[in-house]
Amino acid sequence: MASSAAFLALSLLFALHLCHCHGQAAGAGNGGGGGGGGGAITAIYSLGDSITDTGNLVKEAPPGMFETIKHLPYGVTYGQPTGRCSDGLLMIDFLAQDLGLPFLNPYLGKNKSFDHGVNFAVAGATAMDPAGQFNGSPALPFAANSLNVQIRWFKDFLKSSFATDEAIRKRLQNSLVLVGEIGGNDYNYAFFSNKTIDEVEKLVPGVVQTIIEAAKEVLDMGASRVIVPGNFPIGCVPGYLTMKAASSAPSDYDSMGCLRELNAFAAKHNAHLRRAVAALRAAYPAASVAYADYFNSLLALLHNASSLGFDAGSTRKACCGAGGGAYNFDWTKMCGVEGTTACTEPSAYVSWDGIHMTQAAYRVMSTLIYHGKYLEPQILNFPDKIGHA
Repeated sequence: MASSAAFLALSLLFALHLCHCHGQAAGAGNGGGGGGGGGAITAIYSLGDSITDTGNLVKEAPPGMFETIKHLPYGVTYGQPTGRCSDGLLMIDFLAQDLGLPFLNPYLGKNKSFDHGVNFAVAGATAMDPAGQFNGSPALPFAANSLNVQIRWFKDFLKSSFATDEAIRKRLQNSLVLVGEIGGNDYNYAFFSNKTIDEVEKLVPGVVQTIIEAAKEVLDMGASRVIVPGNFPIGCVPGYLTMKAASSAPSDYDSMGCLRELNAFAAKHNAHLRRAVAALRAAYPAASVAYADYFNSLLALLHNASSLGFDAGSTRKACCGAGGGAYNFDWTKMCGVEGTTACTEPSAYVSWDGIHMTQAAYRVMSTLIYHGKYLEPQILNFPDKIGHA
């Protein structure tokens, strides 16, 4: 946050949203967290999309593609572009820091250390395979790195790094695996192809099943702590607000200026996923399996935006973009291309480029989720003097 007042506000908000079980050992007495994962986490393995990707997309993109992510203003708060779809760090980075671990290197990076985990997430990735959505071929090249592809990378990495299945299980006993956030792009691509909400809703069972099957695979390999995040309230995202502006009536918006129907859709996905994660938790009682509530944690951030140091008038406006107006977003002029500009103070904005959040917003989200009540149940223990403060 940009000021000490914002830090104080975040601390107060954290206290209000604190999970009652936070002070307990992970997996013990937490309402179904399972028996696994009581020791220190020494590695993180992450699967997902642009919310988590720390450089895989830019490593494999053909020359000339996705050039904007490789250059400033992406990474401006961090000091240089890193392949992250933000001005700086992501939730996965703050989580690693809070666990006393280094940032996760992208799986496709060369000559990188993977001693403390690997990031397999790829910006643009879908949960379901492209063949199941795009009649055999992906509509976009980066959609090819679906969750199944990332699971294969995960297995290949572990099998090449450890001599036996038992050694893999031992490694995973002291690790955290994040299966997502993913699935959002399955819906994004459908909505951007002018599918109706009723049509896109038909994808939900398949998306949720794919995510759960991936989680089962990592649990079967020996994972003791698994987090499965849900989707965001997409009706609050500047990109969607811009896309729907011409066809939306005043009654279509809630009190925060978000689109009710799109948020109801995201909530429906999350309800399906939350039930499936609960069933998964029951099926693997020796492990700690949690659902991360990205939906309500972002709504909490938006509701308390001003006290957290954000500009209350810019919560639905992209820091980096074009077009001005209520959202400062133009689908034909995405952040980084000619004709776009970046705001001078990204920490005052929630949205970085109209699709992804700023480092400041991700910091708050990480605190609310991993240190608060939006991790259901709380399965993480953080080292002393490291964490949300």
